[in-house]
Amino acid sequence: MRFRWALAVLAKAIIEAVAAVVALVCLALVFCLGMVFLFPPMVRTVRRLTGWTRRLARVHAGMEIATPYLPEPPPPVQLADGWYRSSRTLYRTPRIPAWNDRWKWMIGDPATWRDLLWLVWDPFVTVVLAPALLVAPRIGLRAYAYWCRLLLAPTAAMRLAGQVDHLHRVRSLAMDTQAAEMRRIERDLHDGTQARLVALGMTLGAVEELVDRNPEAAKALLAKARDTSSDTLTELRRLVRGIHPPILAERGLGDAVRALAMDSPLKVDVEVELPQRPQAPVEAAVYFAVSELLANAARHGNAEHVGIDISHNEDDLRVTVVDDGVGGADPSRGSGLVGIERRLSAFDGVLAVSSPPGGPTTATMSVPTVLSGPWPWAKLPKMPRWKLAVVIVAWTTAWLPMFPQGIVPGIMKIFGNEDKVWFLALHLPEPWQWPTIIAMTVLGTGLYTLGFALPAAYSETSRSSC
Repeated sequence: MRFRWALAVLAKAIIEAVAAVVALVCLALVFCLGMVFLFPPMVRTVRRLTGWTRRLARVHAGMEIATPYLPEPPPPVQLADGWYRSSRTLYRTPRIPAWNDRWKWMIGDPATWRDLLWLVWDPFVTVVLAPALLVAPRIGLRAYAYWCRLLLAPTAAMRLAGQVDHLHRVRSLAMDTQAAEMRRIERDLHDGTQARLVALGMTLGAVEELVDRNPEAAKALLAKARDTSSDTLTELRRLVRGIHPPILAERGLGDAVRALAMDSPLKVDVEVELPQRPQAPVEAAVYFAVSELLANAARHGNAEHVGIDISHNEDDLRVTVVDDGVGGADPSRGSGLVGIERRLSAFDGVLAVSSPPGGPTTATMSVPTVLSGPWPWAKLPKMPRWKLAVVIVAWTTAWLPMFPQGIVPGIMKIFGNEDKVWFLALHLPEPWQWPTIIAMTVLGTGLYTLGFALPAAYSETSRSSC
């Protein structure tokens, strides 16, 4: 199987050579003759080739090469007058603004030009690695994957740009959620508490007019005012609990969810296993998410029993809510699950919902790295001692065979310098000199490669296992 895939890599090099020539011709036509319509299909073709290469490296070399491309631009937004804007120009349809945005996205993405550089050089590198691909396919595929990762993996700047874009989207979602919450609070105050207070004021005004003429009617209105003030106080307490429940601040997430279970009309079982309390914003987001899921189970799912499990996976907080309702929950058909996703996204959390028709419905929420201790770096795995010793030996000794015993005597032999000094190869018989020089250079290069590869492979394994 590996041998067949090694042959596939060699065949792919031929396709890439043709694609590289076509891509260079397209670039010349785009930037010299202004045929800009050729650029997007050329970029899409190159990205298909790089995607194929990433899959090959992942499946047959065991190396994951992340996708470095910037997120696609959102579709154009229609203005209030029905037009679409692109820079300083207005258009009747979104077709041209969308094309302009995709053009800017493709030409401004550094990964586009790294892909083109890889496409030009990959056929030559494949030819150099052809003996290893045919004789030792496993080693050849691994070396080919390392070369592809050099240009196709995201750089530190690309990762930073992706994180900035992710934070921008998360901030927008958090601001939208906060604005929606403020509108809900304003609506509750306006429709509930404010109306009750206005009614209370009018009742007290009527009491003031009747207190001398009709004391009995005044007493009846005072009793009504007392009931109104009690209802207003209850409304305010409910509103405060909707903003941030006191039990959540005082006793934590577990007890707050148990209080939710006691108030729910359903039979709710709660299991909590947390080593410590998360931060207050995380607790609030998870609490209101559980509250929304309970409300959905009772209102839409016709459930009778709900199980809530709050646990942890190392530093990750995980909450699973399972109900025996009719199922069919779909985030695209309502705002409840979308609101939960928005709450969790502010903390890089995710919501996974499994709700087949007929039930049961399982909602799993995961919020990463919110239960870490005061020194999270103390939990980082360390490299085994034998690997550390190999890396130290490789870095301290690689220079010796590579330079004084490899490259330097090779240069001296090329220029005819007969000063043997302490160069081992020059003291050997003539037929053995060049093989010894090449072997010393390869040995030094291999030691340097080992010094690079061991820490890189171990850090990659540690990241994938976390």
